[in-house]
Amino acid sequence: METRIIDGVEVEGHLHRNGGGFVAETAYVVDTAYIGKEAQVYGEARIYGEAQVYGEARIYGEAWVASEAQVYGKAWVYGEARIYGKARIYGKARIYGKAQVYGKAWVASEARVYGKAQVSGEAQVYGKARVSGEARVYGKAQVYGKAWVASEAQVYGKAWVYGEAQVSGEAQVSGEARVYSNLAHYPNGLTFAYLRSTATVNESEIVVGCEIKTIDKWVYLTFAEAQELGNTTLKIFTAYHAFFEWVKTLKEVQI
Repeated sequence: METRIIDGVEVEGHLHRNGGGFVAETAYVVDTAYIGKEAQVYGEARIYGEAQVYGEARIYGEAWVASEAQVYGKAWVYGEARIYGKARIYGKARIYGKAQVYGKAWVASEARVYGKAQVSGEAQVYGKARVSGEARVYGKAQVYGKAWVASEAQVYGKAWVYGEAQVSGEAQVSGEARVYSNLAHYPNGLTFAYLRSTATVNESEIVVGCEIKTIDKWVYLTFAEAQELGNTTLKIFTAYHAFFEWVKTLKEVQI
């Protein structure tokens, strides 16, 4: 029997036979799992399969880690979070609430995945990015920087969301789209869009509500609207003027 002080509270437990890490009496870890010497599993956490927890990682609350998943570094998994498959959680990442990370996905650095969000496939979430609500990031998508994917938004395919971009509502970012600071950049044409409410984007079109337009058309309409609405709205779009000029140097877009 071993007693540890965790967050100011005495916790009774034992050292796991495979790795020597601390396992509270209230937690459950199968013999095939690996718990490194500095790792801690407590609360009602569960570790199954050939999962590995090492470094200074913590698994607690009602969270569980299963299959061949790995949690390491100074990462924490807690609440009712689920990590499984061949997922990797490391750095100072935090996975909590009812979030799930699975497949070959990884979450690293200081990223946060919480609520009922899911990160799967070969997706990568890192930097100070956040994925929350019921959002999904999957395929080979990447979310990083200070980007935030929330609500019921989906990022998938080979799409990237980064910088300080925010994708929320029922927005979908797919294909090889690039979204950054609320700008969207596509391999077959370039434009920007505030990705909120119901917007679906792909390589050649953007769908907002019931309207479907080509990327070039949205560029034209957005810029024209800014001119018509006057100085107040123009202030919002000023930052994008240079972007439009850049678009014209890469592709013939009439605006």
